[in-house]
Amino acid sequence: MQNNRNYFIAIGLSVLIVLAWQFFYMNPRIEAERRAQEAQVAQQQAQTEQQAATSPAATVEGTLPAGAAAPNAEAAAPSAPRVAIETQDLVGSINLAGARFDELKLKQYRETVDPNSPIVTLFNPANTADAYFAELGFIAGDNAGTVPGPNTIWTAPAGAKLTETTPVTLTFTNEAGLTFARTISVDEHYMFTIEDKIQNNGTASASVAPYGRITRYNKPTTPSIFVLHEGFLGVIGADGSLTEQKYKDIEDENVTHASATGGWLGITDKYWAASLIPQQTLPYESRFSHFTDGQSRYQADYKNDAVSIAAGQSASVKTLLFAGAKQVPVIGGYEESLGIPKFDLMIDWGWFYFFTKPMFKMMDYFYHLVGNFGVAILLTTIVVKALFFPLASKQYASMANMKRVQPKLEELKAKYADDRMGLQQAMMALYKEEKINPVAGCWPILLQIPVFFALYKVIYVTIEMRHAPFFGWIQDLSAPDPTTFINLFGLLPFEAPTFLHLGVWPIIMGITMWLQMRMNPTPPDPTQAMLFNWMPVIFTFMLGSFPAGLVIYWAWNNTLSITQQALIMKRHGVEIELFKNIRNTFRRKPAQTK
Repeated sequence: MQNNRNYFIAIGLSVLIVLAWQFFYMNPRIEAERRAQEAQVAQQQAQTEQQAATSPAATVEGTLPAGAAAPNAEAAAPSAPRVAIETQDLVGSINLAGARFDELKLKQYRETVDPNSPIVTLFNPANTADAYFAELGFIAGDNAGTVPGPNTIWTAPAGAKLTETTPVTLTFTNEAGLTFARTISVDEHYMFTIEDKIQNNGTASASVAPYGRITRYNKPTTPSIFVLHEGFLGVIGADGSLTEQKYKDIEDENVTHASATGGWLGITDKYWAASLIPQQTLPYESRFSHFTDGQSRYQADYKNDAVSIAAGQSASVKTLLFAGAKQVPVIGGYEESLGIPKFDLMIDWGWFYFFTKPMFKMMDYFYHLVGNFGVAILLTTIVVKALFFPLASKQYASMANMKRVQPKLEELKAKYADDRMGLQQAMMALYKEEKINPVAGCWPILLQIPVFFALYKVIYVTIEMRHAPFFGWIQDLSAPDPTTFINLFGLLPFEAPTFLHLGVWPIIMGITMWLQMRMNPTPPDPTQAMLFNWMPVIFTFMLGSFPAGLVIYWAWNNTLSITQQALIMKRHGVEIELFKNIRNTFRRKPAQTK
């Protein structure tokens, strides 16, 4: 009796922990994310109406790797001329002060599911609160004179406009006779190609060291979550592995990488990223940094080894800049066509990369087949269930055998009514004799866990799921079900508190899970029976704040499991007692007489 009491206390504490986690952690996080998104939209609308009048402090830039002298730290003048950018997926402009990419919006994406909401802004100029930009320049060596840096005013042809079909060439000539010609081109998606040609028209050999940097003032406004990396990342060196650093880690200590050749580096958000790909044949040193002198800022930068240019000769450097949405086929296409090592790891596939990415590819295939990601999730689930069918069949067969020996278990319970240890030993001997796994009922759920995690990553991380509708009220599979039982799923004219948010699909999932548990024989041990009864309730509340696509998957998977189990039990000649078990669940047990 004392042991049972301890078990019940442990179960109660487990439920309280889950509910406390939901109430104090997940729900405030979701509410903060919603408010932050609303604030971001409002801020961007305000910025379009009025630009800041002054530039930030002169300490914006920070020094570059390997102790090189910093370029002029003065922020780019807001009144500098600009070259417009207009492509299939991008709109913005290049600031001719520093040839800086500091105004860029993503035409195919909006801030919310509302089609009239503002399009997503990626880059902002240095004179705005949310500054985020990319810049390429040079550090002067011997006889180089004044080289292009943050404040250099480049010259562009009159009426120049950067499109997929019209590259733009910027020029700058200094007092030492060096002429810098920068040709910028862009594809239909998010990759810029910057080719710098340096012509030495002077009388002496000169050297310059190319550099590149991505700088942002603020971290993302949306709260981070443990399954997603946001911050610095890169593959340093052609044979390097992925390196990731969160913002808080860099705030504690800057990270400098050893000299390498090949690779890429940048800053990533959940759905968007900016990355510099140095020329893959030139050595470079790189760094992830956080600066607090003047304007606080985060910076990923690199510096190539110096390039020497003899008098009358020229040299060229080619750099790529990715700035845009982390679309899986686009990122993968760049890796293959441009030879960028491990560029697909810009998308956070997680430790189970070998499982998560194929899961997405399968789902994406079905999406292009049927045109709805929700339906694609359902079809993917059917395929996964078919793959796991042999193993699941064995487990369900074991469960059918468990029902067959139920009368013998009842006899043992009567025989060892006052001997708990003897009952356990007799039950184990019976299971061994009948070749039955007593915890077979847990296997169907345990088998789902790797699939569940892979699907969670796909739905939460991939931009293809962002704002992807299903049917009815589900207009964003990557967000929680927007309905809640508190206001009768929208019938009552008020919004429920976040901690009470429990939508239609989580409830459907809980019901299907409860029905699946009723398909199984009631565990003879009271503690196990209590655990089985509480499990659907716990999972219902846990999944209430999860992406709707994941909850739909779980509900559909439970439905398929019930059907599969019923067919296997029927094949083994075992009675399906679903409705009987349901009736017994709600039937009041007679009071025990002393």
